[in-house]
Amino acid sequence: MNSSLERFFPILDWGRRYNRSLLTADGVAAVVVTLMLIPQSLAYALLAGLPAQAGLYASMAPLVLYALMGSSGTLAVGPAAVTSLMTAASVGAVAAQGSVAYTEAALMLAMLSGAIMLVMGAARLGFLANFLSHPVISGFVSASGLLIAASQLKHLLGVPLHGENLLQLLPQLWHNLSSLHVPTTAMGLGALALLLLVRRQLKPGLKRLGVSAGAADLAAKAAPVAVLLLSIALSAVWQLAEQGVRVVGTVPQGLPPLTLPGGSIDGWAAPWALAQALWVPALLISLVGFVESVSVGQSLAAKRRERIDPDAELRALGLSNLGAGLSGGFPVTGGFSRSVVNFDAGARTPAAGIYTAVGLALAALFLTPWLFHLPQATLAATIMVAVLTLVDVRVFARTWHYAKADFIALLLTFGLTLAVGVEAGLIAGVSASVLLLLYRTSRPHIAVVGQVPGTEHYRNVLRHAVLEQPDILGLRVDESLYFANARFLEDTIAAQVAVRPGVRHVVLQCSAVNDIDASALDSLETINARLQASGVQLHLSEVKGPVHDRLQRSHLLAQLSGQVFLTHHQAVQALTQVV
Repeated sequence: MNSSLERFFPILDWGRRYNRSLLTADGVAAVVVTLMLIPQSLAYALLAGLPAQAGLYASMAPLVLYALMGSSGTLAVGPAAVTSLMTAASVGAVAAQGSVAYTEAALMLAMLSGAIMLVMGAARLGFLANFLSHPVISGFVSASGLLIAASQLKHLLGVPLHGENLLQLLPQLWHNLSSLHVPTTAMGLGALALLLLVRRQLKPGLKRLGVSAGAADLAAKAAPVAVLLLSIALSAVWQLAEQGVRVVGTVPQGLPPLTLPGGSIDGWAAPWALAQALWVPALLISLVGFVESVSVGQSLAAKRRERIDPDAELRALGLSNLGAGLSGGFPVTGGFSRSVVNFDAGARTPAAGIYTAVGLALAALFLTPWLFHLPQATLAATIMVAVLTLVDVRVFARTWHYAKADFIALLLTFGLTLAVGVEAGLIAGVSASVLLLLYRTSRPHIAVVGQVPGTEHYRNVLRHAVLEQPDILGLRVDESLYFANARFLEDTIAAQVAVRPGVRHVVLQCSAVNDIDASALDSLETINARLQASGVQLHLSEVKGPVHDRLQRSHLLAQLSGQVFLTHHQAVQALTQVV
C-alpha cells in the first residue's frame, strides 16, 4: 500500500528523507528562481494576452501541486513561452483580449489541459510523447520563438499589430513603422540592449574582476530584476505613462483568488460549449507542455543519475494545470530556463518549488504596488531575450545532412507554424511524424544474407563477401511485422524467389522482429501456403521468446512447411544436409 501511494505521491518518499541539508539547498535555489520568475511570469502573462497578475498566480499553486506528485527534483512548473503563445492563439479565437470572457476562456483552457493530462497519466499514456519526433519539435519550437518575438514588437515599438502568424504581422509592421511611438521604442530597445548585454557580458565580466563564480552566476540571474526596477524608476520619474508609454498599471495586491470558468462568456450558452470549442487546443497544449517538461526533466535527472516517470509527470502536470485554472492562472508546464536555473542553483527536491511559491506569494502581497509604472515594453524585451534560446538554426543543416525525410517534416512544421499559426504547425508536425513512422516501417529493410567464411555469422550479401547455398534463400527482416508492412514482406519474398529458380528453402531470420501482429500472421500463413504450392519450404530462425510464445497460440507453426531453428547457422547446416 505504501509503495502504491508513493508511486502516485512521491512526496511521501522524499519527504521522509528530508533534512536540514536539503532544506538549505532548496531554499537557496528558491531565492534565485523567485528573482528570475517575478519579471518572467509578468512577461508571459503579457504574451498570453492576460493581466500581469495572472502570471504570478499561474506560478504559485502549480508549483505546490507539482511537488505532491512530480517525480523530478528540479523541474520548475509555471508559464512558458510556447504554451503562453498557444494560449493567446487559442483563447483569442473565442473571446476578445481584455474582456472577462477572455480571462474565463484562459481558465477553462488550463482546466481542460489539466484534465486531459490527468486522464492520460491515469491511462499510462506517457509513451504518446514518442510520436513527436525531435526534428518536428525543433521546427515547432524555433518557429514559435520567432512568432513570439514578432508578436512582442507591438509592445516594444508601440505600434498596432494583430495576427497569429508572420504573414499577418510583418505587412502590418511595415505599414505602421511610420507611426511607432518614440518614447516606447526608446524604452523597449534600451531594455532589450541592456538585457542582452547582461546575459552575455555580466557573468564573465564579474569573474574578470575577481568575483567568485557562484556570486557572478547569482548576479547574472538576478540582473533582469535590476533592469525591471530601473525601468520602473525611469517610468515613474519621467512620467512616461503621461507621454503615451503603456505601463502595467494597477496590479491587484494579494494572493490568487479561487476562480471558476463561469457562464458569462459572450456568445456562449454555457461553459460546456466553451469546453467543446477549446478541447483540441487544450490537447495540443497538453502534448507540447508534456514533451517539453519530460525532455527537460530527463536531461536534468540524467546529470544526477536519477530518473523520472513520464506517467507521473503527466499526473503532476495535470494537477498543476487544474490548480492554475482554479487560481486565476493559465496553462503551465515545466519551463526550460527556470528548471535549468533551479538545477544550477542546487535544488534537490520538489520542495524548492514550494519555497518559490511562497516567495512569489510574498511578492504578490507586498510588491505589486511597485509594478504600476512598469513599462510593457520592458516586459516585451524580457520575452524576446528569453525566446532567443528557443531558435535553433543549426538543426536545419544537421537534419538535412543526416535524414532528408526528417528535414521535410522539420521544414513543414517550421513553415506552417510561421505562415499559418501554432496549432496548424503542430498538427502538421504530429501528422508528419506519424506518416514518416508508417512510411519507414511499411518498407522495412529486408536483406538477403549469406555466411561469413569461417564463422557462424550471416551478413548482407550486398555488403560482405559471403557464402550462399543455391537452394537456400536466407532473408533477415530488420523490423517488427505488422499490418503496414505485411504486404511488403509478401511481395519481397515472392520477388526474391522468382529470380532464384533453384531455391527450395526460404529461411526468415527473425532476430530483429520484436512483434508480429494479426495482419502479419495472416501474411506469413499466406507466404507459407504459396511457397509450399511451388515446392519451397518456409523456415524461421532466431525467433525471440515472446514472439515464439504468441506464434504457438496460432495455427502457423502447425501448418509451417519447414521448421523453427534456434540460430540461422543451425538452419543452414540442417538444410544443407537434406538430400
